Amino acid sequence: MNHDQKPGTQDDEAALKTLNKALEQSEQVKGLLDEATEELESVNVILKQQFADHNLSAEIKNALEKNEAIEKKVEEASDKLIDVTLALDNEVRSRNMLDHQYAAIKEQEEAARHASLHDILTGLPNRSLFNDRLEHSLAQALRQDGTLAVLFMDLDKFKNINDTHGHVAGDSVLKIIAGRIKEHTRDVDTICRQSGDEFLFLLTDIGDYQNIKLIVEKLINELQAPCKVKAYDINIILSIKVSIGIAIFRKDGSSSMTLINRADEAMYRAKQDKSGYAFAGKSHQREILDNVQ
Repeated sequence: MNHDQKPGTQDDEAALKTLNKALEQSEQVKGLLDEATEELESVNVILKQQFADHNLSAEIKNALEKNEAIEKKVEEASDKLIDVTLALDNEVRSRNMLDHQYAAIKEQEEAARHASLHDILTGLPNRSLFNDRLEHSLAQALRQDGTLAVLFMDLDKFKNINDTHGHVAGDSVLKIIAGRIKEHTRDVDTICRQSGDEFLFLLTDIGDYQNIKLIVEKLINELQAPCKVKAYDINIILSIKVSIGIAIFRKDGSSSMTLINRADEAMYRAKQDKSGYAFAGKSHQREILDNVQ
């Protein structure tokens, strides 16, 4: 086997099957040779006993000697076949071990890749993965004249939870919020934990502003349900409020950083106004009100 070759391919699987088949056949031949050796030895013993007290002709003596020689050759072939069988067995074991090692390495690589692109606490995509998907979605929106929105969300007064109930309770809240986000957002959207208690949302195929409004209001309603957590071994219920800023592709910017910054600014305005959410451009707010009226 070429040990530099990566195991796990179809060719390797086929080769391993061939080796296993050869090993089985080798063991079968070994069994037949052992039987032949025993039978030859038994025949030679009987012949020697039969002619022990007779004056044998040269032909019979020659035949007996050839028979004994054949017996030795069969024994030698059996011994050599043992070596071949052991070599095949070792090769099969080596290939199986390499396959297991390769599978373990691939699993570790996949785990490392996942960890590098996801937040450890919440399991949500991290900023790096979010940026990659945002850039891809922006390029697609430019080609297809599509729309998308970036949302910047912050948990109101989250620092008070950590200061009052401890970081364990705060972490529990973040995990609960992350779970609700994953459960109540579309598969086509991307949500990441920006840092601390801040989250970013990428909404694609959003349609008009009224659709964004409905999505955001539904999300806020789901996220602000009471959170049951444990603080210092005591079960408590916390009411969570969130503020969300919304930036829309093209009207608020065409680059990822511009959209994120505009959404961040809108989030702080929503927090100050205690309005729950705010659009980056005031014209967006006016347009929605006009549509509603």
